[in-house]
Amino acid sequence: MKMVFGIVLALSVSPAAAETLVERGAYLVNSVMVCHNCHTPRGPQGLDMSRALSGGQTFDEPAFKVTGSNITPDKDTGIGNWTDAELKHLLASGIRPNGTKVAPIMPTEFYTVLTARDLDALAAYLRSVPAVRHETPAPEYKIPLKPETPTYAGKQAAEAELADKLARGRYLLTIAHCLECHTPEGPSAVHDFAAASGKGGRTFKGPWGESISPNITPDPVAGLGQWSDDEIKRAITQGIARDGHKLKPPMAYAGYATMTAQDLDAIVAFLRTLPPRG
Repeated sequence: MKMVFGIVLALSVSPAAAETLVERGAYLVNSVMVCHNCHTPRGPQGLDMSRALSGGQTFDEPAFKVTGSNITPDKDTGIGNWTDAELKHLLASGIRPNGTKVAPIMPTEFYTVLTARDLDALAAYLRSVPAVRHETPAPEYKIPLKPETPTYAGKQAAEAELADKLARGRYLLTIAHCLECHTPEGPSAVHDFAAASGKGGRTFKGPWGESISPNITPDPVAGLGQWSDDEIKRAITQGIARDGHKLKPPMAYAGYATMTAQDLDAIVAFLRTLPPRG
C-alpha cells in the first residue's frame, strides 16, 4: 500500500514542483527573458558567452545612452554587493539600490508581473553564475524619462494562474517583453500601447544591419492571422518567416529555441487573442 501510494504521489507532482529555483532561474534568464541579448558582450561572431551577463551592448537613443549592466555576482562591477531584496526590487520597479531609475531599455515595466517564485528564482540563478569583473559606462539621460504601463503589465501574477493556458501565454509574452519591440513608439520615445500594441514597425540597428519588427497581432493581412501555429513557432525559435526568408536579430531565436513545448503553445494561443492591428 505504501509503495502504491508513493507511486500515485510521484505521478501527481508537477515537473515545476520538482524544479529547483536555480533551474527555474536559468530557464528564465537564458530562454524566456533572453537576458543575454542585452547583458552579454556581443562581437562579430555573436554573443561572447565566455563573459556571459557581464555587461553588453550600448543603446544610444534620443532619450538616453546606456550599456547593458554587469549582472554577474562580481562585487566591484556587478551585483555581488546587492541583497536579494534589492535585486528583486530592481527587477519589479526599475529602481537601483542607490535610488536611481534604470533606463526604459531595461523592461522592468513588463517584469511587474513576475511571480514571487520567479523573482526568487532569478535572484538564485544570478547568484550562481560565474562572477566576471567588467565595468560598464555610467548611463547618460538626455531627456526626462516618462513612465509607461505596457499592455498586460502592472500587477504581480500568482503562481496558480499559470495553470491556465491563456493566462500562462499572457504571462510569458509579458516577461519576454515581446510588446516592447513589437509596438511602435510615439513622441518622446513612448510606446503607443493604447492604439498599436503588437503592430510592429520599430527599427533596430546593429551588427546585423537594420531590421524592422513585424506585426504579431492576428490581423489577416498585416499580421499573423494566416499563419499556422507551427509557422509562428518556427519564426520564434528559428527565425524563419512564413515565406521561408530568414529573419534578422535582435530577436533572440537561439534562446527561444530552448523554450518548452508547453510554453511555446501557450504563447501562440495568447497571440491569437491580441486585438488585430492592420
